[in-house]
Amino acid sequence: MPLNPVDLPSLGFAPTASDIIANHIREAIISGDFDEGEPIRQDDVAKLFDVSKIPVREALKRLEAEGLVEFQRNRGAVVKSISEPEIAQIFEVRAMLESSALRLSVPLMTEATFKKAEQYCDEFAQETNVARWAELNWQFHSCLYEDANRPFLMNLIRSVNDRIERYLRIQLTLSGGTGVDDREHRQILAACRKGYADEAAELLYQHITKACESLLTSIRK
Repeated sequence: MPLNPVDLPSLGFAPTASDIIANHIREAIISGDFDEGEPIRQDDVAKLFDVSKIPVREALKRLEAEGLVEFQRNRGAVVKSISEPEIAQIFEVRAMLESSALRLSVPLMTEATFKKAEQYCDEFAQETNVARWAELNWQFHSCLYEDANRPFLMNLIRSVNDRIERYLRIQLTLSGGTGVDDREHRQILAACRKGYADEAAELLYQHITKACESLLTSIRK
């Protein structure tokens, strides 16, 4: 006999222990609190959250799938480092995914989207905190893709951005400002307002590519 949905218990939307732990470690990696190659000690994390090592390992396996952590023999979980060629490839994938999402989104954009994106631009231009800059940068980019209504594509884009956010924060610290990014963001938004999907996508592709070049130059220095 099929179950009646009203008879099923609600699982709710509360995050699990592994969700909370994964978010904590992810932010620590992105912000640079954990260095590349640094071990993440499961006992210490379990003690911090007052849990067994099971949800800690679940969280670390999830971060391994995201490319932020790797398991090494005799060392356990460590923060994964990314080589210059890998960074270049990640940015290449990011440029392809995000320009495709924007091209799909532009014909469906509304005035509400334009106003929200412009607000993010204004806040971005005035912000000096690196962590907040990274958050506003993501909010600006992602709001331009939402009208495409491609949740799977958005999840891929978010995952790719998570892989390199710690490097983007380094780049901002070294460059000491967001002027170039702000100008390019506004150029992309202007093309979106005009309904020029191909032009907006090309501007975005160039924007991401130049960010990659700037980042690699900073790393080499």
